[in-house]
Amino acid sequence: MPEEDLVDIKFRLYDGSDIGPFSYSSASTVEMLKQRVVSDWPKGKTMIPKTENEVKLMCFGKILENNKTVGQCKLPFGDVGGGGVMVMHVVVQPTIDKAKSDKKIDDLPRKVVCSCSIL
Repeated sequence: MPEEDLVDIKFRLYDGSDIGPFSYSSASTVEMLKQRVVSDWPKGKTMIPKTENEVKLMCFGKILENNKTVGQCKLPFGDVGGGGVMVMHVVVQPTIDKAKSDKKIDDLPRKVVCSCSIL
């Protein structure tokens, strides 16, 4: 594998800590990156993803789709900043349990919190 096809990527977590950096081929998919994030997730964090479906990767302000490759995520106008390491931000969105999602809005108690007066 030629040197120029490798991209160094580190993953920035919600608390500012990092996973990596790791070297990936430009042909690696975002789904492969998510699998690596889930398998290397640090112990002791409050939010722990169970599957790669709970992980969203963001790079340069865009949420990356699973079928995109690392080569498609790179900046089009040159090298990445930060010493050649691309930083991808990790967002964890846990799936909602079916029991919780089945609760109807009408079943929830309502509170009146508005105390507006129209004069």
